[in-house]
Amino acid sequence: MFIVKSSEFIKSTSNVCDFPNEGLKEIAIVGRSNVGKSSIINSLLNRKRIAKVSSTPGKTRTINFFLINNSLYLVDFPGYGYAKVSKYERNSWKSMVESYFYNRDVLKKVILLIDSRHDPFESDLIMCNWIKDMKYNLSIVATKSDKLKFAEIKKNDLKFRKNFDVSKILFYSALKNENRNELLNFIFSDI
Repeated sequence: MFIVKSSEFIKSTSNVCDFPNEGLKEIAIVGRSNVGKSSIINSLLNRKRIAKVSSTPGKTRTINFFLINNSLYLVDFPGYGYAKVSKYERNSWKSMVESYFYNRDVLKKVILLIDSRHDPFESDLIMCNWIKDMKYNLSIVATKSDKLKFAEIKKNDLKFRKNFDVSKILFYSALKNENRNELLNFIFSDI
């Protein structure tokens, strides 16, 4: 079982030259705007405010690096799919994300967060396929599961696994923190 003994925010940057270069393994967290990336990070690391949570979509505009157990980085990405962003800013984010994914030998896994309450968005399916095409180890976490009844979770689990063509999707609520150990193992066990 993976245990988080220590965690700290290291840096926030949009410049490839400023990415950490110690050679530590990295796990990237990606997903649409307001899917709950910051809430999941806070829950995973058992820290209430290590990642800034906002109800305003598109708040995270840089790549944020969190050091875990002095041995690996959790990397938080800006959300995609937010419509009220200029074309220039959208292209800038796209360039930043691509430069990270194409140039990070230390990237060992990508966690794609999806909203458990909604059918898969086209942008989520595109991101999933892009990650698979790049041959990265992929895990999908369906967020905000506290908003669903058990029957809805079962139904959406089947639908999501089929749409994303994966064998397992973990449903999780950062609000309730239930199954946190399962989430930790789901993310960190094969790193």
